[in-house]
Amino acid sequence: MNDTFFLILGNLAFALIAAQYLVRDIFLLRTLSIASCIAGIAYNYFVPDTPLWTVIIWNFIFMGINLVQIAILLNEKRGVSFSEEEKELYQTVFKSFSPVEFMKLLRVGEWKNADNGSTLVVEHAPLNEVMLIYNGAAEVIAGGRKVATLKDGSFIGEMSYITGNPPSATVKTITPTKYLAWTKESLNHLLDRNPSMRVTMQSVLSTDLTKKLTVNQ
Repeated sequence: MNDTFFLILGNLAFALIAAQYLVRDIFLLRTLSIASCIAGIAYNYFVPDTPLWTVIIWNFIFMGINLVQIAILLNEKRGVSFSEEEKELYQTVFKSFSPVEFMKLLRVGEWKNADNGSTLVVEHAPLNEVMLIYNGAAEVIAGGRKVATLKDGSFIGEMSYITGNPPSATVKTITPTKYLAWTKESLNHLLDRNPSMRVTMQSVLSTDLTKKLTVNQ
């Protein structure tokens, strides 16, 4: 093999490591890690005058760890199945989560139905839930004045959840509404045990807040 091939192989190993910092999907990340290990093993075996066994052995160890974790991920995915409602929510709101993470999120949530005119949030009153409208609509009232309308895919109570302060507005349904609700305690318990999910959830809530600000400008 010529020097150009080995130069490409060596750079490929580091390029694959760099690519791992750019992806969010854990399955793809572990696949890239295995590929970079294979390139690193080949480079450190063929290029030096004598193989660098310490580097090679550690790359084999890293490959083994990633292969085990991929097997665990595949086994978890095998047990994941969603209803049509859950699939729609995943594709429209929670696609940043892996299917397994979304399943965990669903397990700590509760589907609820509210009649037209139901009060979901009271201005300045304690709120123990974060809600997401699946089908329906609600109006946001602050200081006795309607300031926004929330529709499918909108969170309710997310600002109170993020800041820890009581809600700054009242939210009432204006149609029969089906929504998914999480208590703050159950959601925090889940996210504390899964730090990567907390980061993703913060991103989802930030996207929702940005969307609301854009619509109501």
